[in-house]
Amino acid sequence: MAKIKVSLKRSVIGVLPQHRATVRSLGLRKIGSSRVHDDSPAVLGMLRHVSHLVTVEKASEVK
Repeated sequence: MAKIKVSLKRSVIGVLPQHRATVRSLGLRKIGSSRVHDDSPAVLGMLRHVSHLVTVEKASEVK
């Protein structure tokens, strides 16, 4: 399964509580923090929900 790297690029101050919870469930805390996730439909749905707050890039070389 492919891997993707998710980074928080904008603050969650002032956003909807559902968006804030989605960012936390992705494992992101501070601006600039990153996590590597599997490219699954559940994760892609969460990323579509908070696409204005995060950046996504392929992490195929990350183990």
